[in-house]
Amino acid sequence: MKEIIIDQESDLELVAKEILETYPKERVFGFFGEMGAGKTTIIKEICRQLGVVGDMTSPTFAIINEYYRKGGEPIYHFDFYRIDSPDDALRIGFPDYLFSGCFCFIEWTENVVSLLGDDFIPVKIEHLDNNSRKFIF
Repeated sequence: MKEIIIDQESDLELVAKEILETYPKERVFGFFGEMGAGKTTIIKEICRQLGVVGDMTSPTFAIINEYYRKGGEPIYHFDFYRIDSPDDALRIGFPDYLFSGCFCFIEWTENVVSLLGDDFIPVKIEHLDNNSRKFIF
């Protein structure tokens, strides 16, 4: 388990790099943290480092956003804040995405953890003060 504390948003590049280097073969990552902790922001930085081209936004209302790497491989970004039960994730075909072999980044993972078992890397984000964040993975 690694722990990184950062004091400014520009340090997210280091955190994203460390996550990808620590888990080079993993494809499913679940992000935990309170509202405003920075889940979307770190996912956007990870995607940037993976070569995503184009805009990246929070899928809060869409539930899932699909991004593409320069080579065309999709990356799936989920936000399960607004679902009522894991059944809602099943209705959108969530398991198909998980077993696609593509990167899957999940916000509000606690709402679908029963569907994941141990088959994901948890990334916990703690909001320490105005700018400081602790990342545990």
